[in-house]
Amino acid sequence: MNAANKLTTENISSLVGTGAGFDILRYYTLPDFLGKDAPYLLYLMGKNIARQTELHQLEDLYEFFQYMGWGDLSLIKEKKSEMIFHLSGHLIEKRLQQSLYQVDFKLESGFLAETLGQTTGDTYECFEEANKKEHYIELKAIKA
Repeated sequence: MNAANKLTTENISSLVGTGAGFDILRYYTLPDFLGKDAPYLLYLMGKNIARQTELHQLEDLYEFFQYMGWGDLSLIKEKKSEMIFHLSGHLIEKRLQQSLYQVDFKLESGFLAETLGQTTGDTYECFEEANKKEHYIELKAIKA
């Protein structure tokens, strides 16, 4: 993909989407097709999306998450070898409360890991943990 086709916060804001349709594809249809490999492949898909995206600072990353309908991302803690983010907001609360399908945030985790790697030059792996009581997802990015 050439630079003119890279995803940015400016050009992605023109896309229109609905969360329900995206969630059905992501949590129902893809796992049906991909089976037990779905979480792993969604993580890789997130990394691939990040490779096609041009973000230069954390503020761009936060904005990108909102445009994608992934929720409100915020950096909570930064240490030498890890960064802890919270993913929250109305969309996250709704996904955690629904009972139609098992939700995960592998796509977001893969995207975050790759984006942090691109912006820092380090390699990251990202792990997720849901806090259903407080309605947020903790994304822990650890330097590999």
